Amino acid sequence: MSLFGLGSRNQKTFRPKKNAPSGSKGAKLQKHIDATLGSGNLREAVRLPPGEDINEWLAVNTVDFFNQVNILYGTLTEFCTANNCPTMSAGPKYEYRWADGVTIKKPIEVSAPKYVEYLMDWIEAQLDDEAIFPQKLGAPFPPNFRDVVKTIFKRLFRVYAHICHSHFQKIVSLKEEAHLNTCFKHFVLFTWEFRLIDKGELAPLSDLVDSILQL
Repeated sequence: MSLFGLGSRNQKTFRPKKNAPSGSKGAKLQKHIDATLGSGNLREAVRLPPGEDINEWLAVNTVDFFNQVNILYGTLTEFCTANNCPTMSAGPKYEYRWADGVTIKKPIEVSAPKYVEYLMDWIEAQLDDEAIFPQKLGAPFPPNFRDVVKTIFKRLFRVYAHICHSHFQKIVSLKEEAHLNTCFKHFVLFTWEFRLIDKGELAPLSDLVDSILQL
């Protein structure tokens, strides 16, 4: 299946691509991301452009990484099923339970595809909430904006961790290994640059993360 071909994707887990916030610096910053990524220098691509607002930069990149994970996971929905992946795990030591603090307050054990479905629903709700991700130029970001962004990235990491532990051979057979590696490297460098994920949360892929960061 082509990485960008819709194929027989489950529409509940694969979402239409979201665009950067309109009416803000979003489009301009998105062009900057595309241009710097095109250069192949991912360390340079993640840095805050001179003179730009950090919250604007975090917002545009949050949308971008949401889209990247959506596309990657979307290629695996026929393999990542409740039967094949009855829990949202990242190897034998790590299992993730779902709670959003609103409709599901106590963490519940769910299958991997159900976890990702809950997660994508939750992230979309955050991205579509103008009180959190303002669309209008000059509209203020909320005081807890960075905390929301950190939670989004922490949970997106869990999808990468599950893919790498449970579906890496399928990624290789689909010839998407290089794309996964580039997306994950970009993700790790960005989260490290802005300290968005605690080191302990990265433990399921610690060797891979350390090799990317060259710690």
